[in-house]
Amino acid sequence: MRHQYTLICAILLTATVFASSCKNERKLPIYGLRDTKTVKNSDGTTGVDTIYQTIPAFKFLNQDSVYITNDHFKDKIYIADFFFTSCTSICPIMHRNLKMISEKFKNNPDVMFLSHTIDFKYDTPSVLKKYAEKLGVDGPKWQFVYGPKDSVYTLAEKSYLVAVNVDSANRDGYVHQGFLVLIDKDRRIRGAYDGTNPEQVAQLEKDIPVLLAEDKK
Repeated sequence: MRHQYTLICAILLTATVFASSCKNERKLPIYGLRDTKTVKNSDGTTGVDTIYQTIPAFKFLNQDSVYITNDHFKDKIYIADFFFTSCTSICPIMHRNLKMISEKFKNNPDVMFLSHTIDFKYDTPSVLKKYAEKLGVDGPKWQFVYGPKDSVYTLAEKSYLVAVNVDSANRDGYVHQGFLVLIDKDRRIRGAYDGTNPEQVAQLEKDIPVLLAEDKK
């Protein structure tokens, strides 16, 4: 199962970078599963509408021990990722790069950040609070959230298309992909970027204004 999602994410990432680099591309692609439904038009005719995969409702405790839900990100775009505070491999790099992005958009109320811990044993809200403070993050713009294993892992793999897993063979105890996932105001995936790759992080920085501009048209 994990390898399937890894493959999906690899395809998603490649397509994102290609589409975003196209000079004639004015809108970011929409990723994930999709379906169609028949709709009735105002003139009495029927048509076909596309239904895109969206991030489902969630409820997790944040670094201030306050429950955070989808409503917190209503009418916002946000960048989501999955990490754990004791990670010694990709997480520090990911969050240094994401911190740089957050500084670029700190004065834009329409851009937020959401980091889900996958360490359901250790990363309680108080631990997340210390982690956020060490990273230099303060205030509601960037939320660090904790929840039950099944809820977080299912959300990661089924909705954000990011592979996460417990791995006793790994020195840190967990393995996960380092994607920074760009979500639009309709809760749809609009891009995924390797948070450890400077070029892809730079692409994310360029794509955020594109997505913001799309909502203003």
